[in-house]
Amino acid sequence: MKLGSLKEGGRDGTLVVVSRDLARAVRATGIASTLQQALEDWSNIAPRLAALSEALDAGRADGVFDLEPAQLAAPLPRAYEFVDGSAYLPHVERVRRARGAEVPETFYTDPLMYQATSAGFLGPRDPVRVVSEDYGIDLEAEIVVVTDDVPMAVTPEQAAGHIQLIGLVNDVSLRNLIPGELAKGFGFLQSKPRSALSPVFVTPDELGDAWRGNKLHRPLVTHVNGEWFGAPEAGVDMQFDFAQLVAHAAKTRPLSAGTLVGSGTIANQDTSLGASCFAEKRTVEALEHGAPKTPFLAFGDRVRIEMFDAGGASIFGAIDQLIEHQPAP
Repeated sequence: MKLGSLKEGGRDGTLVVVSRDLARAVRATGIASTLQQALEDWSNIAPRLAALSEALDAGRADGVFDLEPAQLAAPLPRAYEFVDGSAYLPHVERVRRARGAEVPETFYTDPLMYQATSAGFLGPRDPVRVVSEDYGIDLEAEIVVVTDDVPMAVTPEQAAGHIQLIGLVNDVSLRNLIPGELAKGFGFLQSKPRSALSPVFVTPDELGDAWRGNKLHRPLVTHVNGEWFGAPEAGVDMQFDFAQLVAHAAKTRPLSAGTLVGSGTIANQDTSLGASCFAEKRTVEALEHGAPKTPFLAFGDRVRIEMFDAGGASIFGAIDQLIEHQPAP
């Protein structure tokens, strides 16, 4: 099934079940008013949502309405936790090389991960607002999984059973602020503003054989200003699968229902498949030409991130955003 949240009903939105073709929806308020509420009692609520999803796609549901992407907030407009990994070895190697930093040896056996911003997520059509272009505005096209309650110290095999939903994220980065923050030795803060989530999250069964080995095996397609930017294969070159990432995050603490765990920027060794962020594209250019040629995003630019199934249908809907100036308060 596919789940989203309307921009109504307060900060956490109103939960809707969305048709497989993303064209229609029905409010799920008789079952759960928000997605967070559903996740907190997932074993009981998920079967009822699945039944509503089946009725919707069969034309038997009441209260169905045509769905416009602009109506949608992020599926989880805010979450208790968002931890973002960096599971794609090519991305880690290239971006760190651009910063003059080494890849730590432990990365090959232990994931890189940081505590990301979760107090608010942008909807799939909300603009990305930034104070200054000098910050080095970058997109990062990624996959996220959403968990139910995860006990502390689960194994990867156990963690796999706690992955309940899958979606996309534009994990916005402000590249020119990152080096100074990392130099302090205490991680990201100002360089990681709010991220945007795909119109819907889907259950693993919606993905068929594209979801296997706790990885999503489809290209993640990015366009900037209508021009193809990249379509790397998400199931290739992923050093750690999602079950391993969830287990890593839960090593010393339980994860609350509704926790998002990110893959990190999708990247392949094969650079002909393009990039999922400007930092990587610029690094490849520097390696090939001695200097980067492509500037970071500017005000007025448009970013579109989407994934398609084998038949060419959009799985999660598109994250489609303008980059806009944020005036001073």
